[in-house]
Amino acid sequence: MYHDISQPLDRANIPPIAAGRRKVAAGGNFGDASTGPATDPGRIVGEQGKDAVTVKLAEDFRVIDADTHFIEAGDLWTRRAPKGYEERVPRILPIDGINHWVLDGVALAPVRGGGVVDRDGNKSAFVESFDWGLDRIHRAAFDLDTRLALMDDCGVHAQVLFPSAIGIGGHTLANATVEPMLRRLVVELYNDAMAELLESSDRRFLPMAVMPAWSVDDCVREATRAAGLGFRGVNMTSDPDETGAPDLASREWDPLWEVCADLSLPVHFHIASSLSQMDFYGKYFWASQHEYVKPAIGGSMLFLGSARVVINSIFAGIFDRHPKLKMVAVESGLGWIPFILETMDYEIWENAPAQAAELSRMPSEYFASNWYATFWFERAKGNLQALVDAVGEDNLLFETDFPHPTCLYPDPLGTMDAKMSLLRPESQRKIMGDNAAKLYRL
Repeated sequence: MYHDISQPLDRANIPPIAAGRRKVAAGGNFGDASTGPATDPGRIVGEQGKDAVTVKLAEDFRVIDADTHFIEAGDLWTRRAPKGYEERVPRILPIDGINHWVLDGVALAPVRGGGVVDRDGNKSAFVESFDWGLDRIHRAAFDLDTRLALMDDCGVHAQVLFPSAIGIGGHTLANATVEPMLRRLVVELYNDAMAELLESSDRRFLPMAVMPAWSVDDCVREATRAAGLGFRGVNMTSDPDETGAPDLASREWDPLWEVCADLSLPVHFHIASSLSQMDFYGKYFWASQHEYVKPAIGGSMLFLGSARVVINSIFAGIFDRHPKLKMVAVESGLGWIPFILETMDYEIWENAPAQAAELSRMPSEYFASNWYATFWFERAKGNLQALVDAVGEDNLLFETDFPHPTCLYPDPLGTMDAKMSLLRPESQRKIMGDNAAKLYRL
């Protein structure tokens, strides 16, 4: 019997994840490409020598990776679904010979999660991975034990996880089915599974609770439930108005911001976390560009999506009303941030002086108190410390983006060594783990 729509799922009737080695519910058997997965020491900078080009690492530091992606278990929803919903919740079915996630008869996405690292550890161009199935993708993209082993090998203590089947921001759900009960069920079942993963991994995996963005009231209820389940943040689409809800500048969202601020749940906005962002991804490049170049253009321009969310949130006055609220621009990069902060201060006074006067501070000042950004590939032409100082060393999180096209693989910390050697030890420590440990209460 399906649960009362006014209440969260009855967790007593949801089968628990079986314990596997490394305290992760994996079981070791993950099926093949026809079915999908069958079941569901850190490093830190020490002292720098005068001519050092690599970073000396301490054994007691925990590196925290603030952006990775994981392909959900093939039975994540079906084995938790109430009777009668087993064939309506997301499951894997072949379409034209390619396995897809299907929700109530509607295809959501191919079962590959954007991974570009293959089983042998080779990284390919994005275009070349389009027809990959789980038989080609690195097992760490979907096998929890393999992911933990890879983390250990790379020296990463914990990773934030973002979904694949339902869209990075959970944004593909609302328009895939118009039935409120079904789409809410899908969100709750996903969050139930992620809460179990969070606990069973001793918080080495840090999934963010997906929000049912089509309803402010449902978001408030689910965020409250997520906090009770131990989540350290929530995952939100940047464009809930695509689903019929108000846009995020509306004060109708204030109850959600209040709950997230009070319960210490930072709100995460990943690039490409809305239908419109992905639509623009496919329009930024000129049509005659080489097929391999198109993803490079689209991927580069997606960073503008992060700038859009930062600007809108600050100009909407959200942080004056909710000063304790934290937001995270995920897979954002850094270089654009100082320019956008300066731009905000200039543009609002030039175009909307009355509205600027309603803010308690200059727009640029809110970033330091309320926003985080993620960092992984930039060198700033050797001036990385100046860039970090311009953004704020307390507001930056390290990420790898595994296993997506821009990921730091196969040696993420080795890749970071030369960049980290450009920074002060305190900046290095904050970026590589301390900021995330504080934000996620680890």
